[in-house]
Amino acid sequence: MADGDRIVIVGAGVAGLRAAERLREQNFDGEIVLIGDEARRPYHRPMVSKALVMGTERPSDVGLSHYLPDLDVHWRLGARVTHLDTTERVVHLPGGESLWYDGLIAATGVYPRHLPGSPRHDPRVRILRTVEDSMAVRRCLHASKKPAVVIGAGLIGNEFAASMRHIGRDVTLVGHAKAPLHRFGDRVSSGIVEAHHEHRAKLAMKSEVRHWISTKDTVGLHLTNNQLLVASVVVLAIGSVPSVDWMRGSGLDISDGVLCDSKLFAEGASDVVIAGDIARWPNLRFDETPRRVEHWINAVESARHAADNLLMGQSSAKPFTPLPRAWSTLYDTRLQMCGMPSLAEDTVTLADGITGFIRDGRLVGISAWDKPRAMLDWMAELDRRLPAPEYVPEPEPAPAVAAETPQVPVVEPSLAALAADVPTEFESGFDAQAFEREFESEFANNIPTTAFAAQSLAAPPTTAFAAQSLPVDAPPTMAIPMGR
Repeated sequence: MADGDRIVIVGAGVAGLRAAERLREQNFDGEIVLIGDEARRPYHRPMVSKALVMGTERPSDVGLSHYLPDLDVHWRLGARVTHLDTTERVVHLPGGESLWYDGLIAATGVYPRHLPGSPRHDPRVRILRTVEDSMAVRRCLHASKKPAVVIGAGLIGNEFAASMRHIGRDVTLVGHAKAPLHRFGDRVSSGIVEAHHEHRAKLAMKSEVRHWISTKDTVGLHLTNNQLLVASVVVLAIGSVPSVDWMRGSGLDISDGVLCDSKLFAEGASDVVIAGDIARWPNLRFDETPRRVEHWINAVESARHAADNLLMGQSSAKPFTPLPRAWSTLYDTRLQMCGMPSLAEDTVTLADGITGFIRDGRLVGISAWDKPRAMLDWMAELDRRLPAPEYVPEPEPAPAVAAETPQVPVVEPSLAALAADVPTEFESGFDAQAFEREFESEFANNIPTTAFAAQSLAAPPTTAFAAQSLPVDAPPTMAIPMGR
């Protein structure tokens, strides 16, 4: 891209915003047009299922504008892109309007999945995605003192249930899995079950809705376990779908998000990069299989990386190889994830409250329940064990040699040793302020979160991992995501 060019960003969430910010940081002096289907400027979306729905914050409190400098962006809010023409390099808007682009950043995110058979026409059956959704749930709670119900035992469902108990509202969480957040391992799922029971939130696990009953004042749900629930509001939180309908007919692969190369360029379009939840790309830390990651830190960092690569051009761009992480707070307890637990074939206990996820004998992910300090050390260890591969755009031919020097293999401790030598908690140089900036301030920090481990680890962790010989020049920890 050159000065005088126009870059169009479709999606005015945090990914779109951070992409625009990065373009200006890189001294792009051309025109930036940022298109969003909501009438609001970007805001702190995780608060939708927390502070907003509890009423502890107002819609005016969740905006991000006061964190950001003047980006000199042309805002097109309340406008939904209807079609993308990658041949003519044009995006189409309602009313016959079209916008040409020299470069396009797509960051439209996801929208909540519909539950078949649910009475979505009933105003008391809601989703939680936008500020308006949260306000609608608040109105339902004010209109009736009946309990709330949330369907879905993932992160949003558990956050909503915890929020209801914080304000003293009865709530039941319905899920078809055997336990909430079971994908994060037994320790996390048992921890959240204990927390729900302690705070008197009700669980209806291994259940689904058999029948819906709408009355004048309430919504009834007959579950497959024969339980009957009567609710003032029902929140649907059963997953999400990539928002890519506007790309149909563009020639891009949108079978699950948008298929990208490792540099976040859409396959088949050298002037289109993808950021956030809709990007399906191969993270070369793990393998060459394209996957999506739906966490807000990934949205921030992929947006910044996509903006960098768009400016550099596809031939000079670098692969996006984060170590994914995510986090949330449930009942004042920290839940954290790092890596790719979904790839695991088995789990191992690494320490009290910390679970390791294993694939082909290698650690590929970690989850932690109420162990924020130890988790920093384990994340640094995972980063050392899953280094980002060094990228060489045009490798030079290897010179001829008389004889190759034999390579001494690096031996990692076995899984048995890993599980046997379990530390209670690391005593490393933990920087509490840096931790709070990284995991709590979230968007308040307007610089890229590029390396957190190097500045917080004064000494290597004293664990079973310490026996491994690690290169002195190991790459720094890449910024990555947890659920939120």
